[in-house]
Amino acid sequence: MPLYAFEGKQPRIHPSAWVAPSADIIGAVSIGPRCYVGWGAVIRGDHGAVDILEGTAVEEGVIIHTPKDFTSRFGFKTTLGHGAMFHGATVEDFAVIGMRATVSNKAVVGEWSIIGEAGLVKESQVVPPGSVAVGQPVRIIGEVTESHRERWLRGKENYIAFTERNKRSLRLV
Repeated sequence: MPLYAFEGKQPRIHPSAWVAPSADIIGAVSIGPRCYVGWGAVIRGDHGAVDILEGTAVEEGVIIHTPKDFTSRFGFKTTLGHGAMFHGATVEDFAVIGMRATVSNKAVVGEWSIIGEAGLVKESQVVPPGSVAVGQPVRIIGEVTESHRERWLRGKENYIAFTERNKRSLRLV
């Protein structure tokens, strides 16, 4: 995996995390324990910083960038769907961001919230905890139920197990 120091800031990746060899990690990026960073992901901490907490899955093709003097934060066991884009965003614990969704500057996605596929969380928009939001821009269409939580917890544990399997088994042929 390409890791790049930038102006004295360099990535910190916990030894139990797994980062795909084709992911680019640049500057002030912290990736916590048991995280998964998929193929083709780009995480840039060259202007600001990026903190990715334990058990988070950054799926394939995700782009994360942060403006100057800001820290983008991705909470405990979040899921960032395939091809999603984040710029100066905060995603709280257990939130799920759908494939190809965008979360813009100073937007906040609350704990246990779900952003639907291709959703747009616009600049400074706040999605309250426990919300299901879809559209462009997103609007709240419901609340996260216990069955959502159970399903996503299983999914998050599957990604943590997949992280461990990749560390053990993935080999270039």
